[in-house]
Formats: sequence, C-alpha cells, structure tokens
Amino acid sequence: MELVKNITNNKLIKIFLISLLGSILLTISAKIKIPFYPVPMTMQTFVVLFLGISFGYKIGVASIILYLLEGIAGLPVFSNSPEKGIGITYFVGPTMGYLIGFIFACFLAGYLKYNSNYILNFFKILISTSIIYLFGIVWLGTLIGWDKPILKLGVYPFLLAEFFKILLLTLLAKKITKLKNFI
Repeated sequence: MELVKNITNNKLIKIFLISLLGSILLTISAKIKIPFYPVPMTMQTFVVLFLGISFGYKIGVASIILYLLEGIAGLPVFSNSPEKGIGITYFVGPTMGYLIGFIFACFLAGYLKYNSNYILNFFKILISTSIIYLFGIVWLGTLIGWDKPILKLGVYPFLLAEFFKILLLTLLAKKITKLKNFI
C-alpha cells in the first residue's frame, strides 16, 4: 500500500512540475514578440499546441490554466505586461479571447492522436490553432466593436507566422508525443 501511495505522490509531483515548467515556457514565449496593435505576435500559439501534443490535454490544459491564473494574480507573465498593465485589468483587454482560446486549443491538440501521416497531422494542428483565433476575434470584436476591421487587426497579420509554426509542429508531432512517456 505504501508503494502505491509513493508512486501516486511521485506522479502528482511530476505532473505539477511539468505544469509549472509549461507555464514558465508560456511566459517566456509571451515575451518573444513582434509588437502589433491590439494583439502582439508571440510564440505562445506554438507553445500552447506543443504542450498539448507532447504531454496530453490534461497536463497541457493544467499548464495553460496555471499560466492564466499567474497573470490574473498580477505576475507579469502576459505578453505586454507589466508595461500595458497587470492582473485582471490586462487579462480582460484585447488579448483575452486568445488567452481563453489557448485552453480549448491545447485541449484539442492534446486530445487528438498523431501518427506518421503529416497531412492529417497538419490539419489537426491547423484546426487547433484556429480555435485560438476564433475565440480571439470574437472577444476582440466584442471589445473594440464589430465595425472595426477585426480580421485585419486580429488574424491577417499573423497568418504567415502561424503557417510556419504549424509546419514545424507538424514535423515534430510524432516525435514530441513521446514526451508523454516521461510521465
């Protein structure tokens, strides 16, 4: 019985540490950016999907939620924080839809299975990425008004960079799913 308890405790510690490292990786990826208005271009979408694909939807989503809670609590983890504000004030700004979309995109990316079929993997990752943008433009339109060029502000500037991130993840997907064995 003691052995089972130790194994369970070790697994929980591992999951917590991986989730913590995932939130740190998201913070670092948020700071690697090209400033755009109202939404900056970052490496976060890559990391969000990487976490889901490599560690599965449970740990991936736990990492995303931990990251969001850190930001809401006031830690300067978000892309434009602290210069554009911190905490809940920043969270409910123009990027909130994208940030919420991270949860659902990571879940889908982690839930799907990846194999040697690059074309199928590409479309799975494309759909997962699209969820981020769907949530992002819905919130952006609600926040700044639907009369503004929402797609021009919140999607079009990012398409080329997203294409390359999706391609890279497609090439890596089969390999990085092996990280699940670490847990």
